[in-house]
Amino acid sequence: MKPVLTNREGLELLRQYCNYQERCHQEVRSKGLKLGFRGDDLEELISAMITEGLLDEERYARSLARGKFRNNQWGRVKIIQALKMHNIPEYCIRKALTEIDESEYRQTLLKLAELKNESLPGGLSDYEKKQKVISYLMQKGYEFEAIESALGQE
Repeated sequence: MKPVLTNREGLELLRQYCNYQERCHQEVRSKGLKLGFRGDDLEELISAMITEGLLDEERYARSLARGKFRNNQWGRVKIIQALKMHNIPEYCIRKALTEIDESEYRQTLLKLAELKNESLPGGLSDYEKKQKVISYLMQKGYEFEAIESALGQE
């Protein structure tokens, strides 16, 4: 099946797609497939985008880690899962996690624990409250050890 678009037109559309926001290889590959590009043509387009500096897995991983932590208050576990879902290499994942400042991470964890604890109804025992806070923080992607450490200091 021959694509309806020329390689030049496809490259321009993919440039616009990447200029809008940071993208990973998987997202660009999916977009290229939707545009009708396959095989060598698609790989050529992706290669051109990498050469132009529009596509960079490490930059994408760092951006995602920063954004998900600062905007959504996600923990490291959830960030790693999100990166793995986008087929980001392990090396880039390790680099991305360096974007998270340890003291800021701990402060965010404490703030979330406090907010969750305050939002719980008054009829619960201390044990039940603690379990609900732990469960909430784990859903946000924080490591159990970090949660236990933070709750132990409250």
